[in-house]
Amino acid sequence: MFDQAFHRLSRASSILLATAGLCAAGVAPVPVAQAATSATATCPASVTSQPFLPWGDANLYSLVPGGDMESALTGWTLTGAAQRTSGSEPYAATGTLGSSSLSLPAGSSAQTPFLCMSSTERSFRFFIRSEGMQSLVLASLVYRTSLGNIAIPVAFVAAGGAWAPSPAVKTGAALATAIAQGTVQVAIRLSAVAGNSHLDDLFMDPRMHH
Repeated sequence: MFDQAFHRLSRASSILLATAGLCAAGVAPVPVAQAATSATATCPASVTSQPFLPWGDANLYSLVPGGDMESALTGWTLTGAAQRTSGSEPYAATGTLGSSSLSLPAGSSAQTPFLCMSSTERSFRFFIRSEGMQSLVLASLVYRTSLGNIAIPVAFVAAGGAWAPSPAVKTGAALATAIAQGTVQVAIRLSAVAGNSHLDDLFMDPRMHH
């Protein structure tokens, strides 16, 4: 069931991403181009760290608001049975060992508040585990535009039974901000496709590199 769901959604995602690519190339109007506030806008500075250094990733990252799951998820949008629950990733990636994570049962989703994204925020990562043998989460970027919010799927993330960092999921920030001629407002949406997942410590890629 897991493999079938993955392959079906992989095909659907490929079609959606191809469509998004055609739009970005100028084949059709691009609503993202209307998301910037100005061509010279910059995102505010934030505290950075190297949470994924033990896994060979020396980049500096900033924690998404509420991304440690340790307090009320203010500004987040939860659907289905998504909720904070006890239990945290065991690596203290934020600098402190937490006690909570996000439970994401199949069919549910969680979306962060909208974030300012500049051309250098090119990926995001988080920690994930499955309650069973395997689970699958679809990561999407939701752009805020003058025509409404537009969601673009960007990656599937599979999980096993132990906590582990996700791969670095690409945001396409360089292209999106070039089209918009400035910064864009974007949210990260994580949707449970198959199995029940737990997520913790969601970080956005840095404005600088080590």
